Amino acid sequence: MSKSLSGKVALVTGGSRGLGVAIANALADEGADVAISYVASEEKAAAVVKGLIAKGVRAIAIEADQGDPDASEPLIRKVVEKLGKLDILVNNAAVAWQGKTIDDPEIDNAAMDRQWAINTFGVIANIRAAAKVLPDGGRIISIGSGLGTRIAFPGTADYAASKAAVIGYSRGAARDLGGRNITVNVVQAGMMDTDMAAGSKGKLPPIIMESHAIHRYAKLSEVAGAVVFLAGPHGGFTTGSVIDVNGGFTA
Repeated sequence: MSKSLSGKVALVTGGSRGLGVAIANALADEGADVAISYVASEEKAAAVVKGLIAKGVRAIAIEADQGDPDASEPLIRKVVEKLGKLDILVNNAAVAWQGKTIDDPEIDNAAMDRQWAINTFGVIANIRAAAKVLPDGGRIISIGSGLGTRIAFPGTADYAASKAAVIGYSRGAARDLGGRNITVNVVQAGMMDTDMAAGSKGKLPPIIMESHAIHRYAKLSEVAGAVVFLAGPHGGFTTGSVIDVNGGFTA
């Protein structure tokens, strides 16, 4: 069976859990060698790498805190040193700290600042670092959120803005890198069936589920499939775009 990403090297940040694992596996299924980054769960990362290697590809895990922009250059450098190059960057690592309105006296401003560091500034640093080593035809894909373009309920200002900023930066980067045929896109995911979301199932306010055209959580494979498309040969003319995989939340 043809594997569309054979010979390619991909980096998936936050690849030790949830959507990151699904993306890493989907890329490996198409023949890509895969590096994943993690910040704390070394044991989980090692298990993911073992599973990827079992698919017949090369795989490594690198500890890197996306909340520290200074970690991006060393992360990209290690991928190139260990796997020889980098063709595909997937910015998946993120946090979602929501719930309190901006005028709530108990809002944790330090946590909101950390969220910005991880969701926005870390992504930007990764893109800048990767742009220096990606070959012509390379791919940059960042995982966004439907909240980056539509605010359907209160308590999400900082999270939504951190994701919206990634869209703007990605569109600018698409212009900057288009001459090298490097594509830069965002996949806006919706509510997903991850361990992070497990505690909220059945407890969400009705308005949240009702704001979706399809009233269910996304399968991780559905979001990972969009990433594989953008990383593969059929995604070469899609750039500066936002691909919505969020059940019609942004419809």
